[in-house]
Amino acid sequence: MHKHNGWVVVLAGLLFGCAGQPSGERVDLGSAERVSRLFAYPNNCSAICYRDWTLEQTVQHYLDQSLDRDGYDAARVRVERSGDRVYAHFSGAPAGYGQPLRQLLDSGDLAYRGASQLNRDGKWQYDWYFFLPLGMALNNRKSVELLHFPPDYSLTQAQDYLRSSTTDRWAELLTVNGVPAAQTPAFQTIVDFAPIAAPSNAGSSLEDTYGYFSDYQQRMVSELSLGSDGASLPMVAFGSPVRNWVQQRYGVPLAVLGLGQITPVPGRTVAVLGANHPSYIWYAADPSNYGGNQQKADQAGLRVMGQDLSAACWQAAMGQNPGGDSSAALNSCSQKWQVSDQQQTCELFYTSIRSLTPAQAQAKCSAADAAVASH
Repeated sequence: MHKHNGWVVVLAGLLFGCAGQPSGERVDLGSAERVSRLFAYPNNCSAICYRDWTLEQTVQHYLDQSLDRDGYDAARVRVERSGDRVYAHFSGAPAGYGQPLRQLLDSGDLAYRGASQLNRDGKWQYDWYFFLPLGMALNNRKSVELLHFPPDYSLTQAQDYLRSSTTDRWAELLTVNGVPAAQTPAFQTIVDFAPIAAPSNAGSSLEDTYGYFSDYQQRMVSELSLGSDGASLPMVAFGSPVRNWVQQRYGVPLAVLGLGQITPVPGRTVAVLGANHPSYIWYAADPSNYGGNQQKADQAGLRVMGQDLSAACWQAAMGQNPGGDSSAALNSCSQKWQVSDQQQTCELFYTSIRSLTPAQAQAKCSAADAAVASH
């Protein structure tokens, strides 16, 4: 009798599950060796592991991040190993959710091939870590950010590709431009041209690695620039190395706040905006670059702040309306942050970069406006 009742419960659960929610999806991620490579497992171990996770726990951690950043709060993923294969079981996610994940891992194979060749050529550094953009939104991307490389602590400490001073600052600029804080990850799907987590000051040495990842870069730009609804997503190219890469790859020169269009695949164009690197402002506003002259440093920082706010404004506007007029959006954003709302731009610079209180920043910017008006 108990056995009979048990079967009734199981069958009822199956029937109600099929009727009430999307069916589950089982995704073969590959062999344990492949998955270990592509998920940089273990993320943070030497003799002692900072987080002593299994391979399955590591993979689940990043897939949970993706579900969260796609906005699928009710969805779940379970990762298990069967023999030599690793599988992800999704429930409550839209049908086909595994497809963009497969695409990312297939692109990751190309990146790993490039990193392996880099090592064979004797150019890999002891303090570099292979790191793919894991945990990004897979379905509900709003825009794409082209960057140089992720900092090492995003992998070894945070296990979060979007946890860095660079991405945190840009998320703040997006929220100033009307993007809810919880939705900024959907705008910050990142393609780093060097899939290498490295110390923050490693930029110049990593520029020489770009050529090893050409196939990976091209495939990532092509696939991530296409939204799930078939629309081309706007892109922002951060920093001169990345802007130069866009020109070399696609023949499109991009200055800061320069707007262009690339064709990642025949017949499909993507709007790309040139921008400063999100961390550049700290260099531009460093008084030591101006012989200790604080006023000149502040002036340079204010100029960069206006440019950065304009770029984030464009990204927010185009991410919310990919079919909109990209030139009109840029003109509107530049007018707002560099002309009509200069006071707010000034205050944001002094609070976020100079660490003044809002009242101190307001007083300083009001005094600066008065000084300009008197001349």
